[in-house]
Amino acid sequence: MGAGEFDLIARIRARAGTRDDIVLGIGDDAALLAPPPGRHLVVTADTLNDGVHFPHGTLPADLGWKALAVNLSDLASMGAEPAWCTLSLSLPQGDTAWIDGFLDGFLALAREHGIVLVGGDTTRGPLSVSVTAMGFVDAGRALRRDGARVGDDVWVTGTLGDAAGALALLERDPVGVLRLRLDRPTPRVEAGRALVGIATACVDVSDGLLADLGHIVSRSGVAAQVDVGALPVSEALRASFDEATRLAMQAGGGDDYELCFTAPPEARAGIDAVSLQFGLRITRIGRIMTGEGVHPLDADGRTWSPPRRGYDHFAAL
Repeated sequence: MGAGEFDLIARIRARAGTRDDIVLGIGDDAALLAPPPGRHLVVTADTLNDGVHFPHGTLPADLGWKALAVNLSDLASMGAEPAWCTLSLSLPQGDTAWIDGFLDGFLALAREHGIVLVGGDTTRGPLSVSVTAMGFVDAGRALRRDGARVGDDVWVTGTLGDAAGALALLERDPVGVLRLRLDRPTPRVEAGRALVGIATACVDVSDGLLADLGHIVSRSGVAAQVDVGALPVSEALRASFDEATRLAMQAGGGDDYELCFTAPPEARAGIDAVSLQFGLRITRIGRIMTGEGVHPLDADGRTWSPPRRGYDHFAAL
Protein backbone atom coordinates (compact mmCIF):
# COMPACT_ATOMS: atom_id res chain seq x y z
CA MET A 1 0.00 0.00 0.00
CA GLY A 2 1.34 3.44 -0.90
CA ALA A 3 1.84 6.37 1.44
CA GLY A 4 -0.77 9.11 1.87
CA GLU A 5 -0.36 12.63 0.51
CA PHE A 6 0.60 14.18 3.83
CA ASP A 7 3.08 11.41 4.54
CA LEU A 8 4.78 12.21 1.23
CA ILE A 9 4.84 15.94 2.06
CA ALA A 10 6.36 15.21 5.48
CA ARG A 11 8.97 13.02 3.81
CA ILE A 12 9.89 15.82 1.43
CA ARG A 13 9.89 18.47 4.15
CA ALA A 14 12.28 16.45 6.30
CA ARG A 15 14.92 16.60 3.58
CA ALA A 16 14.35 20.03 2.05
CA GLY A 17 16.92 22.09 4.00
CA THR A 18 16.82 25.84 4.63
CA ARG A 19 18.51 29.20 4.04
CA ASP A 20 18.71 32.38 6.11
CA ASP A 21 16.40 34.20 3.68
CA ILE A 22 13.57 31.68 4.17
CA VAL A 23 11.21 33.08 6.80
CA LEU A 24 8.79 30.16 6.49
CA GLY A 25 9.24 27.11 4.28
CA ILE A 26 7.27 23.91 3.68
CA GLY A 27 4.32 23.34 6.01
CA ASP A 28 1.95 26.29 5.54
CA ASP A 29 -0.27 27.29 2.63
CA ALA A 30 2.58 29.34 1.18
CA ALA A 31 6.22 30.16 1.89
CA LEU A 32 7.52 33.45 3.28
CA LEU A 33 10.72 34.59 1.59
CA ALA A 34 12.96 37.63 2.01
CA PRO A 35 14.61 38.86 -1.24
CA PRO A 36 17.76 40.93 -0.65
CA PRO A 37 17.55 44.70 -1.28
CA GLY A 38 18.91 46.03 -4.56
CA ARG A 39 18.45 42.78 -6.46
CA HIS A 40 15.79 41.63 -8.90
CA LEU A 41 13.93 38.38 -8.37
CA VAL A 42 14.26 36.01 -11.33
CA VAL A 43 11.47 33.41 -11.63
CA THR A 44 11.13 30.48 -14.04
CA ALA A 45 8.98 27.34 -14.27
CA ASP A 46 9.12 24.09 -16.24
CA THR A 47 6.92 21.00 -16.43
CA LEU A 48 8.25 17.56 -17.35
CA ASN A 49 5.73 14.94 -18.51
CA ASP A 50 6.34 11.21 -18.72
CA GLY A 51 7.07 10.12 -22.29
CA VAL A 52 7.37 13.72 -23.53
CA HIS A 53 10.25 15.29 -21.59
CA PHE A 54 11.80 12.06 -20.33
CA PRO A 55 11.61 8.44 -21.51
CA HIS A 56 9.27 6.02 -19.78
CA GLY A 57 11.14 4.20 -17.02
CA THR A 58 13.65 7.00 -16.32
CA LEU A 59 15.18 6.37 -12.90
CA PRO A 60 13.62 8.51 -10.15
CA ALA A 61 16.98 10.00 -9.14
CA ASP A 62 17.71 11.01 -12.73
CA LEU A 63 14.27 12.57 -13.09
CA GLY A 64 14.74 14.49 -9.84
CA TRP A 65 18.05 15.85 -11.09
CA LYS A 66 16.71 16.82 -14.50
CA ALA A 67 13.55 18.47 -13.15
CA LEU A 68 15.68 20.92 -11.21
CA ALA A 69 18.46 21.18 -13.81
CA VAL A 70 16.20 22.49 -16.57
CA ASN A 71 15.04 25.29 -14.29
CA LEU A 72 18.55 26.10 -13.11
CA SER A 73 19.51 26.38 -16.77
CA ASP A 74 16.90 29.12 -17.20
CA LEU A 75 18.35 30.97 -14.20
CA ALA A 76 21.83 30.52 -15.68
CA SER A 77 20.73 32.12 -18.95
CA MET A 78 19.73 35.23 -17.01
CA GLY A 79 22.97 35.33 -15.03
CA ALA A 80 21.05 34.69 -11.80
CA GLU A 81 22.14 33.25 -8.46
CA PRO A 82 19.76 30.39 -7.49
CA ALA A 83 17.88 30.77 -4.20
CA TRP A 84 14.52 28.98 -3.84
CA CYS A 85 12.32 26.52 -5.68
CA THR A 86 8.93 24.84 -5.43
CA LEU A 87 8.00 21.35 -6.59
CA SER A 88 4.65 19.99 -7.76
CA LEU A 89 4.36 16.24 -8.31
CA SER A 90 1.63 14.29 -10.04
CA LEU A 91 2.12 10.60 -9.16
CA PRO A 92 0.18 7.46 -10.07
CA GLN A 93 0.62 6.28 -6.47
CA GLY A 94 2.25 7.30 -3.20
CA ASP A 95 5.44 5.28 -3.64
CA THR A 96 7.88 6.25 -0.86
CA ALA A 97 10.83 4.46 -2.49
CA TRP A 98 10.20 6.44 -5.70
CA ILE A 99 9.99 9.70 -3.72
CA ASP A 100 13.23 8.96 -1.87
CA GLY A 101 15.01 8.22 -5.15
CA PHE A 102 13.62 11.36 -6.78
CA LEU A 103 14.77 13.46 -3.82
CA ASP A 104 18.24 11.92 -3.98
CA GLY A 105 18.74 13.38 -7.44
CA PHE A 106 16.81 16.62 -6.92
CA LEU A 107 18.48 17.56 -3.64
CA ALA A 108 21.97 16.52 -4.74
CA LEU A 109 21.82 19.13 -7.50
CA ALA A 110 20.10 21.62 -5.19
CA ARG A 111 22.99 21.39 -2.74
CA GLU A 112 25.50 22.02 -5.53
CA HIS A 113 23.85 25.35 -6.30
CA GLY A 114 22.60 26.48 -2.89
CA ILE A 115 18.93 26.39 -3.90
CA VAL A 116 16.36 25.27 -1.31
CA LEU A 117 12.92 23.70 -1.76
CA VAL A 118 10.32 25.89 -0.04
CA GLY A 119 6.95 24.46 -1.07
CA GLY A 120 4.83 22.84 -3.74
CA ASP A 121 2.04 20.31 -4.17
CA THR A 122 1.41 16.59 -4.56
CA THR A 123 -1.52 15.06 -6.41
CA ARG A 124 -2.56 11.74 -7.90
CA GLY A 125 -2.45 11.39 -11.68
CA PRO A 126 -0.13 10.62 -14.60
CA LEU A 127 3.56 11.08 -13.79
CA SER A 128 4.43 14.76 -14.18
CA VAL A 129 6.87 17.08 -12.43
CA SER A 130 6.62 20.88 -12.26
CA VAL A 131 9.31 23.06 -10.71
CA THR A 132 9.41 26.79 -10.18
CA ALA A 133 12.88 28.17 -9.48
CA MET A 134 13.77 31.60 -8.18
CA GLY A 135 17.06 33.46 -8.01
CA PHE A 136 18.61 36.90 -7.71
CA VAL A 137 20.47 39.21 -10.04
CA ASP A 138 21.69 42.73 -9.36
CA ALA A 139 19.16 45.32 -10.53
CA GLY A 140 19.61 46.12 -14.20
CA ARG A 141 22.25 43.42 -14.73
CA ALA A 142 20.23 40.41 -15.91
CA LEU A 143 21.21 38.75 -19.17
CA ARG A 144 18.30 39.04 -21.60
CA ARG A 145 17.38 37.98 -25.13
CA ASP A 146 17.01 41.49 -26.53
CA GLY A 147 20.56 42.85 -26.31
CA ALA A 148 22.33 41.35 -29.34
CA ARG A 149 23.95 43.93 -31.63
CA VAL A 150 25.21 43.83 -35.21
CA GLY A 151 28.85 42.72 -35.19
CA ASP A 152 28.53 40.58 -32.05
CA ASP A 153 29.94 37.07 -32.02
CA VAL A 154 27.64 34.12 -31.30
CA TRP A 155 28.92 31.60 -28.74
CA VAL A 156 27.76 28.36 -27.16
CA THR A 157 28.93 26.47 -24.08
CA GLY A 158 29.68 22.76 -23.92
CA THR A 159 28.69 20.43 -26.76
CA LEU A 160 25.48 20.13 -28.74
CA GLY A 161 23.30 17.22 -29.81
CA ASP A 162 24.18 14.69 -27.13
CA ALA A 163 20.67 14.42 -25.68
CA ALA A 164 19.16 14.04 -29.15
CA GLY A 165 21.71 11.33 -29.82
CA ALA A 166 20.73 9.55 -26.63
CA LEU A 167 17.08 9.53 -27.67
CA ALA A 168 17.99 8.08 -31.06
CA LEU A 169 19.97 5.31 -29.34
CA LEU A 170 17.46 4.67 -26.59
CA GLU A 171 16.88 1.01 -27.41
CA ARG A 172 20.42 0.17 -28.55
CA ASP A 173 22.48 2.02 -25.91
CA PRO A 174 20.24 2.91 -22.95
CA VAL A 175 23.01 3.62 -20.39
CA GLY A 176 25.89 5.17 -22.35
CA VAL A 177 27.65 8.53 -22.14
CA LEU A 178 25.01 10.23 -24.26
CA ARG A 179 22.20 8.93 -22.04
CA LEU A 180 23.88 10.60 -19.06
CA ARG A 181 23.71 13.91 -20.92
CA LEU A 182 19.99 13.36 -21.50
CA ASP A 183 19.16 12.32 -17.95
CA ARG A 184 21.53 14.58 -16.02
CA PRO A 185 22.21 17.80 -17.93
CA THR A 186 24.64 20.26 -16.39
CA PRO A 187 23.10 23.70 -15.82
CA ARG A 188 25.76 26.33 -16.54
CA VAL A 189 24.94 28.48 -13.53
CA GLU A 190 28.46 29.63 -12.67
CA ALA A 191 29.26 30.45 -16.29
CA GLY A 192 26.02 32.38 -16.66
CA ARG A 193 26.83 34.53 -13.65
CA ALA A 194 30.37 35.10 -14.93
CA LEU A 195 29.02 36.28 -18.29
CA VAL A 196 27.08 39.15 -16.72
CA GLY A 197 28.70 42.31 -18.06
CA ILE A 198 30.32 40.36 -20.92
CA ALA A 199 27.43 38.87 -22.91
CA THR A 200 24.97 41.18 -24.66
CA ALA A 201 22.19 38.55 -24.91
CA CYS A 202 21.73 34.97 -23.75
CA VAL A 203 19.34 32.02 -23.99
CA ASP A 204 19.54 28.43 -22.81
CA VAL A 205 19.47 25.75 -25.52
CA SER A 206 16.48 23.64 -24.54
CA ASP A 207 14.48 23.27 -27.77
CA GLY A 208 17.36 23.27 -30.27
CA LEU A 209 20.19 25.69 -31.10
CA LEU A 210 18.68 27.28 -34.20
CA ALA A 211 15.25 27.68 -32.60
CA ASP A 212 16.63 29.15 -29.39
CA LEU A 213 19.08 31.48 -31.13
CA GLY A 214 16.05 32.52 -33.13
CA HIS A 215 14.54 33.92 -29.92
CA ILE A 216 17.58 36.16 -29.46
CA VAL A 217 17.56 37.56 -32.99
CA SER A 218 13.79 38.06 -32.96
CA ARG A 219 13.85 39.94 -29.65
CA SER A 220 16.94 41.94 -30.64
CA GLY A 221 15.76 42.88 -34.15
CA VAL A 222 18.81 41.40 -35.87
CA ALA A 223 19.86 38.28 -37.82
CA ALA A 224 22.53 35.64 -37.20
CA GLN A 225 24.85 33.58 -39.34
CA VAL A 226 25.88 30.22 -37.89
CA ASP A 227 28.87 28.20 -39.09
CA VAL A 228 27.49 24.67 -38.89
CA GLY A 229 30.98 23.19 -39.10
CA ALA A 230 31.96 25.06 -35.92
CA LEU A 231 29.24 23.52 -33.74
CA PRO A 232 30.99 21.82 -30.81
CA VAL A 233 30.63 18.03 -30.80
CA SER A 234 31.43 15.39 -28.19
CA GLU A 235 33.50 12.37 -29.16
CA ALA A 236 30.61 10.12 -28.12
CA LEU A 237 28.23 11.80 -30.56
CA ARG A 238 30.80 11.90 -33.37
CA ALA A 239 31.47 8.18 -32.96
CA SER A 240 27.78 7.24 -32.94
CA PHE A 241 26.39 8.94 -36.07
CA ASP A 242 27.31 9.94 -39.59
CA GLU A 243 28.05 13.63 -40.15
CA ALA A 244 24.69 14.59 -41.66
CA THR A 245 22.70 12.96 -38.85
CA ARG A 246 24.98 14.36 -36.19
CA LEU A 247 24.82 17.93 -37.54
CA ALA A 248 21.03 17.77 -37.61
CA MET A 249 21.05 16.75 -33.94
CA GLN A 250 23.46 19.54 -33.02
CA ALA A 251 21.50 22.23 -34.85
CA GLY A 252 17.94 21.19 -34.04
CA GLY A 253 18.01 18.64 -31.22
CA GLY A 254 16.65 19.67 -27.83
CA ASP A 255 17.57 19.05 -24.20
CA ASP A 256 21.17 20.31 -24.41
CA TYR A 257 20.73 22.94 -21.67
CA GLU A 258 23.83 24.79 -22.78
CA LEU A 259 24.03 28.57 -23.03
CA CYS A 260 23.98 30.36 -26.39
CA PHE A 261 25.02 33.99 -26.07
CA THR A 262 26.26 36.98 -28.01
CA ALA A 263 29.13 39.33 -27.20
CA PRO A 264 31.20 41.94 -29.03
CA PRO A 265 34.55 40.83 -30.53
CA GLU A 266 36.47 42.77 -27.90
CA ALA A 267 35.00 40.44 -25.26
CA ARG A 268 36.77 37.36 -26.66
CA ALA A 269 39.57 37.45 -24.10
CA GLY A 270 37.06 37.72 -21.26
CA ILE A 271 35.13 34.74 -22.61
CA ASP A 272 38.34 32.73 -22.88
CA ALA A 273 38.98 33.59 -19.22
CA VAL A 274 35.52 32.31 -18.22
CA SER A 275 36.19 29.12 -20.18
CA LEU A 276 39.50 28.62 -18.39
CA GLN A 277 38.08 29.49 -14.98
CA PHE A 278 35.38 26.81 -15.12
CA GLY A 279 37.12 24.29 -17.36
CA LEU A 280 34.20 24.74 -19.76
CA ARG A 281 34.38 24.57 -23.52
CA ILE A 282 32.97 27.78 -25.05
CA THR A 283 32.89 27.93 -28.84
CA ARG A 284 32.38 30.84 -31.23
CA ILE A 285 29.89 29.62 -33.84
CA GLY A 286 28.76 32.68 -35.78
CA ARG A 287 28.00 36.37 -35.82
CA ILE A 288 25.15 38.83 -35.60
CA MET A 289 24.28 40.85 -38.70
CA THR A 290 21.53 43.06 -40.06
CA GLY A 291 18.30 41.45 -41.22
CA GLU A 292 16.18 38.82 -39.57
CA GLY A 293 16.27 35.11 -38.84
CA VAL A 294 19.03 32.56 -38.26
CA HIS A 295 21.06 31.51 -41.32
CA PRO A 296 23.11 28.32 -40.98
CA LEU A 297 25.98 28.01 -43.48
CA ASP A 298 28.08 25.00 -44.47
CA ALA A 299 31.88 24.95 -44.79
CA ASP A 300 31.65 26.49 -48.27
CA GLY A 301 29.49 29.37 -47.08
CA ARG A 302 26.35 27.98 -48.67
CA THR A 303 22.98 27.93 -46.96
CA TRP A 304 22.51 24.70 -45.03
CA SER A 305 18.97 23.44 -44.48
CA PRO A 306 18.44 21.27 -41.39
CA PRO A 307 15.59 18.73 -41.15
CA ARG A 308 14.22 20.87 -38.32
CA ARG A 309 15.35 23.88 -36.31
CA GLY A 310 14.06 22.78 -32.94
CA TYR A 311 11.26 21.26 -30.93
CA ASP A 312 7.76 22.72 -30.76
CA HIS A 313 5.20 20.97 -28.54
CA PHE A 314 2.28 21.99 -30.70
CA ALA A 315 3.81 22.09 -34.18
CA ALA A 316 1.94 18.96 -35.31
CA LEU A 317 -1.44 19.99 -33.89
